[in-house]
Amino acid sequence: MDIGSWQLHLKSLDDVEVHYAGFKTPHIHNLSDLVQENLGLQVRKFGRLQLPDTSDDSPNILVFQISARTPFRTDVAFISGTGLESPRLEERVGSHTGTSLTSQLKEKQREFDTKFEKSFNLVHKLDSESIVAGKAAIGNLLGGIGYFFGQSKIAISGNMNQGNHDDSILYWPAELYTAVPSRPFFPRGFLWDEGFHQLLVWRWDIHISLDIIGHWLDLMNIDGWIPREQILGAEALSKVPSDYVVQIPTNGNPPALLLALNDLVHGLKINKFTAAETDVISSFLERAFVRLEAWFQWFNTTQSGKEVGSYYWHGRDHTTTRELNPKTLTSGLDDYPRASHPSEDERHVDLRCWMLLAADCMHSIAELFEKENKSGKEYGNTVKLLSDFKILNQMHYDDAYGTYLDFGNHTEKVRLVWKETMVGHNYATRELVREVLEVPKLGLVPHIGPVSLFPFIARIIPADSRILERQLDLISNRSILWTKFGLRSLAKTSSLYMKYNTEHDAPYWRGPIWMNMNYMILSSLHHYSGVDGPYREKARTIYEDLRGNLIRNVVQNYHKNGFFREQYDQRNGKGKGARVFNGWTSLVLLIMAEAYPS
Repeated sequence: MDIGSWQLHLKSLDDVEVHYAGFKTPHIHNLSDLVQENLGLQVRKFGRLQLPDTSDDSPNILVFQISARTPFRTDVAFISGTGLESPRLEERVGSHTGTSLTSQLKEKQREFDTKFEKSFNLVHKLDSESIVAGKAAIGNLLGGIGYFFGQSKIAISGNMNQGNHDDSILYWPAELYTAVPSRPFFPRGFLWDEGFHQLLVWRWDIHISLDIIGHWLDLMNIDGWIPREQILGAEALSKVPSDYVVQIPTNGNPPALLLALNDLVHGLKINKFTAAETDVISSFLERAFVRLEAWFQWFNTTQSGKEVGSYYWHGRDHTTTRELNPKTLTSGLDDYPRASHPSEDERHVDLRCWMLLAADCMHSIAELFEKENKSGKEYGNTVKLLSDFKILNQMHYDDAYGTYLDFGNHTEKVRLVWKETMVGHNYATRELVREVLEVPKLGLVPHIGPVSLFPFIARIIPADSRILERQLDLISNRSILWTKFGLRSLAKTSSLYMKYNTEHDAPYWRGPIWMNMNYMILSSLHHYSGVDGPYREKARTIYEDLRGNLIRNVVQNYHKNGFFREQYDQRNGKGKGARVFNGWTSLVLLIMAEAYPS
């Protein structure tokens, strides 16, 4: 009754056979299992691989099986609404099938192709195989946009370590309109992923993009905190391990939504948009400003370090006895190695650069709307502090490695060893536990990867600085980050390169190639290749080589397997992790279009 009257029509001029089954299930993600079990039962009973033409009581899913000899063509038309018994029913069905449907699909295809070329301008830049993959990237990302409703679980216990979910409360009932990284594997909103998604979506439809960003800002609490993972509703909850359900209000996630907002602000300044678009964007930014301010202040107060201008990701577990290196889920880079012993003395170079982006974006919005009050001036002062090259180098630069590093309480002499624990008199459990062989010391943490390149990504390094050349050398060094498929997520020389973090916790951000970080690094290579300086040509050469490698590998994988993947193997380029990953891997389209954040 909830969905009203509807009919499903199947029309075909070929010889087809149709069978069905009806299921009553609380979750859609287990549909394949239900169908396979049903088919298996039929095979055992009757020797036929077909659905049984029966249904559970009050089903909420109907599955139809169409069998025919190939090649064949069939149309399925879903007709809903009033007047289903009217004389015009056959006309309505006809408009959704046969030649009429073919004509409509061709027209929609032409509209899509026209808009795609207008938005990304690829015709004269790339071959047809790359363009086909680019169209799939934006099409699948848009197809993953959905509406969710439910309540997050929020920790209220004094013990805020991830996994402590005994003491929690429900957030208010909330709705979220958002893209998702992967419909089958991650069908929910992720705060920092969404910032990268919107770099694509705003170029396709500004209205959709602003609607999504607005929904995310509506999830902010009174303190200015936004839960980083949105597990709204039973369907989303069914896909998440219990240890990761509860959100912790002291823990953040990169404010990547500001990447898209910064683009829009820059576009307003250079009159990039139509008058109608300008009005919509300006109105949104004015209304959103108070929430953006609250978000910035939450980061600036809760994630600040001991020294002025320093920041660190809260939420690392300093009590763990099982992790080789305590994870930093809040940074988005999960198991990327930080200081071996989490403490309040830490300084994380990536968060410092995210805060520079946030301050710069807020300062630009304040200028745009003449909000140069006390807070506006404070944003300008923060930009000045965090972009100070000398202070940055004092806090994070290591001359021996020639790059920027985290700071913290660290030792390299940590390992996982097997330990047996007696249970009773006759039974022993065996598990991998962390063993520290040296007292940690405060200092720079000697692990190189995308985190080391955040000052390069943030374009803080002067174009004539020798340090810039050292970053370029680091990026292009085959023994450190460079592969012919893209840049590694951790240097090959790191002691934790491709190391398991626990017995079952495989390396994630410890070597494989991730598109979002490659995109950001590529963006700055493009920037420095267009700025006067002694390393301009070197940046251009590395840029062109890296861009070619990334496009070629993703396109080849797509045409071979039909999917975009979560990450790519640094040794052979093969897709890894979740498949049908149409989140930030779709950034390959912006790489094709050479469209980068302002």
